[in-house]
Amino acid sequence: KMKRLMVIAAGAVALAAACAFGDWVYEGQWGSKGSGNGQFEGPTGVAVAPSGNVYVVDYGNYRIQYFTSSGSFLGKWGSSGSGNGQFRDPADVAVSGAGAVYVADTGNNRIQYFTSSGSFVGKWGSFGSGDGQFCTPFGVGVAPNGDVYVSDGQNHRVQYFTPAGSFLGKWGSQGSGNGQFVIPAGVAVAPNGHVYVVDCYNHRVQYFTSSGSFRGKWGSYGSGEGQFIQPWGAAVAPNGYVYVADDGNYRIQYFTSSGSFLGKWGKEGSGSGEFGAPSNAAVSLDGRRVYVSDLMNNRVQYFRWSDARVAPASLGRVKALFK
Repeated sequence: KMKRLMVIAAGAVALAAACAFGDWVYEGQWGSKGSGNGQFEGPTGVAVAPSGNVYVVDYGNYRIQYFTSSGSFLGKWGSSGSGNGQFRDPADVAVSGAGAVYVADTGNNRIQYFTSSGSFVGKWGSFGSGDGQFCTPFGVGVAPNGDVYVSDGQNHRVQYFTPAGSFLGKWGSQGSGNGQFVIPAGVAVAPNGHVYVVDCYNHRVQYFTSSGSFRGKWGSYGSGEGQFIQPWGAAVAPNGYVYVADDGNYRIQYFTSSGSFLGKWGKEGSGSGEFGAPSNAAVSLDGRRVYVSDLMNNRVQYFRWSDARVAPASLGRVKALFK
């Protein structure tokens, strides 16, 4: 009798475990190579707004395009240049809780920000290494309180600002120690205010308090679980999970807030769920959809969380234990 109870308990645990976990599955995509509405020349940054709309940096077309959550074209703005609302090699986009759209205008060494429909609001930054200056700002992220974090790539540091661009602080220098970087790329802010920085050429992710105190890191060069080859972008889900665009391995990996490996998907290719260069990721507000900007395939793909389902045979075996 005790043996049967133990078997039943084990079966129940296995059933609960199967119900508790799921997987990310391909759901859809949009985009092709070109300059028309909904076409791209190297999509880089991607962000989800409070409205659920998706904003995409169309790098080679020097513009921002935005879409419904399923990819229907809504609007665009931008052209090549250095005027207000123009871009040179834009790399990333982030949307605040208030709906303001921040763009890392990398080639112009500045941040520009806009209304949700693309009307110019303001800008800050110039070339240099002083406070509020940049040398190829690759990533931008917005905190829950509205502060704006910028990965200042070739200055090997992170700077942060008020929503209107007033300098608040900075951290980082070139190197491989804690809090040092070699080309910081993506930057993402968690619901608790922690700041995750993709340390591209150190092949790792580091995370910090909102003011830059080092909290932890994970990753090394390679293709194993939790390893990276020149990762570029990152996103943090509402539950704190961290999604990393592992560009050189043509995949997305995701982790707990402290860096414990949870899963991965993707491989090199142009088929559904394959990547030509996953440059960035964004998570929907309910945490059940992930958008990936697939740079070399000139498209955005999106994936949904699929709760695990117990196979009928497995369920039957568990039921049989109770006979």
